[in-house]
Amino acid sequence: MERPINILSTRPVDTILLQEAATHNIYIECLSFIDTSVAINLDKKERIKALAETPQTIIFTSMNAAEAIIESLEGHKPTWDIYCMGGTTKTIIKDYFGDNSIKGTGKDALSLAEGMITNGTKEATFFCGNIRRDELPQLLKSNGIGLEEMVVYETMVTPHPISKDYDAVLFFSPSAVDSFFSVNKVVENTILFAIGNTTAKAIGNYSNYIIVKADTPEKDNLVKKAIAYFQNEFATHNL
Repeated sequence: MERPINILSTRPVDTILLQEAATHNIYIECLSFIDTSVAINLDKKERIKALAETPQTIIFTSMNAAEAIIESLEGHKPTWDIYCMGGTTKTIIKDYFGDNSIKGTGKDALSLAEGMITNGTKEATFFCGNIRRDELPQLLKSNGIGLEEMVVYETMVTPHPISKDYDAVLFFSPSAVDSFFSVNKVVENTILFAIGNTTAKAIGNYSNYIIVKADTPEKDNLVKKAIAYFQNEFATHNL
């Protein structure tokens, strides 16, 4: 019998996926390394309301920003051209604004910005968090695209020292990477899984161990990627 594989997920995972992993002798423990909260005051709410009255080009790179804006809109559905990340963020946007509102998606912030440049975007509003990455705003501004940025949620790091060694760690954001490595190190041969390129780059700042990226920027996809990775390892060892 193969030894059990122990994985740490740095955010909660659906129970069904935990159960699926366990059937393959893979056990996932969940411990959040960041927390988020909506950060929309009265002035921001009034600005969002004004933006909602006219056609706009809007950018979402996180599900947290999308959820914060949808809550602020209180059922109103503006006519916006939306550029967003794929995966969960896209699903949230599609469910509220409709599929036709989505004019472009990206697997990471850079590919999203490149799509906007290709489509001839002139100006846009970027709803983001308080520690958003610089890549997208810098690329858009360097290509002459006017950009209004509004912080609509805040991310707080919640580092936890871990007391055991894991075969793998799952990371879903650069913030979680920074939080984790602020108080922890990983042992040799630990496999590090990243939700996308930006998160993988953040991991590379702390470790030169193997980094495996999800095929699409979805939480469930990263978990399934980890399960498949170790299933393949089992199969290879049994040849």
